[in-house]
Amino acid sequence: MHHDNGIISETRRAVETPKRIIDAEGKAVFGTFQSEFEELNLLDAAHPTSLPDWLNKERLTLWEATEINLKEGVLLAVICDMGLFGKTLNVFWDRRTNRIYYFDTNLPSEETCIAPNLIGNCIAHARTENSEVQYVNAFDHGRVSLSGQHEGTDGSMAYRFQLNKVCQPSIVSIPFGDNRPLYTEKQMFTVTGELTLNGETFTADESCTAIIDDHRGYYPRKMHYDWVTGMANTAQYGCLGVNLTRNQSIDQVRYNENLIFMEQENSLLPPVYFKRNPESKDFHGQGRWHIRDDHHMVNVNFHVQNQLPMIIHAGAVNVDYYIQFGELSGYVRMEDGTRIILDGMMGMGEDKSMLL
Repeated sequence: MHHDNGIISETRRAVETPKRIIDAEGKAVFGTFQSEFEELNLLDAAHPTSLPDWLNKERLTLWEATEINLKEGVLLAVICDMGLFGKTLNVFWDRRTNRIYYFDTNLPSEETCIAPNLIGNCIAHARTENSEVQYVNAFDHGRVSLSGQHEGTDGSMAYRFQLNKVCQPSIVSIPFGDNRPLYTEKQMFTVTGELTLNGETFTADESCTAIIDDHRGYYPRKMHYDWVTGMANTAQYGCLGVNLTRNQSIDQVRYNENLIFMEQENSLLPPVYFKRNPESKDFHGQGRWHIRDDHHMVNVNFHVQNQLPMIIHAGAVNVDYYIQFGELSGYVRMEDGTRIILDGMMGMGEDKSMLL
């Protein structure tokens, strides 16, 4: 049961999921949904951008990414198809030494296999000469298999994990324009398996948690988003996670993805704002983000301990993308007003600006 505090829009309450995210007339469905879409047919959208519909594939960005919180550090494992090219990305932040290991390989878009949906063991897969990432998605049965390996200037890594669902999903379709959808499903999991980095093996134990982020959308040519997530296996609440973001939703109150992942029932959060100290993008070392809302439900500090800049300035393409790692402090409130203290929770963030 949710508590109607008058702050959360009814559009944020999950409803039954239609079969397709784009209907027969090419219109996107927007809102919050209870279960996985059978058909994530975003290419069928009518005029999602100012370009002709036959160019939809060039404008559609597809990602499946996982954050795995191990005792020794945090793994970010990604397959993405940016329309013009694909990418395998594996990043590991070693919290013991505060070092980031970074493995990134591009490949042709047509060789990047993004799963058509997240049910029935649908596979997302990408392989290059020095990398491979694979997801076997069975969200309908509450499990996902993730495996990968990568070699590069930071050495080599290989991993194999089994993820088991522990919370209800967050499934949203957000309008970035009249018929311009951004879909995302986020789900929290417990984890078994191991990662080997440069000969050292890290094994997932009962404290290990993960969040998968599957998202697909028509980003604006000029776009910016801020995002912070955190997760832990807590004595008081069991597996607990937060998702906080501000993007180009045209109606932040009705369409956002801010929430607390909880084992019994997720608790929704209102729109949030991000402020950084220092504001400069090129700082080195420590920094702090402050994330808040207008209703005293979110008052979170993200203490950045290290960051990975991924900067592309090539002709008309300008991407300023920073991945941050660190810890959270402060609190979020459940809809019934209960305050949940996040002090010491693992935090990870993204600060991304793009002009295409």
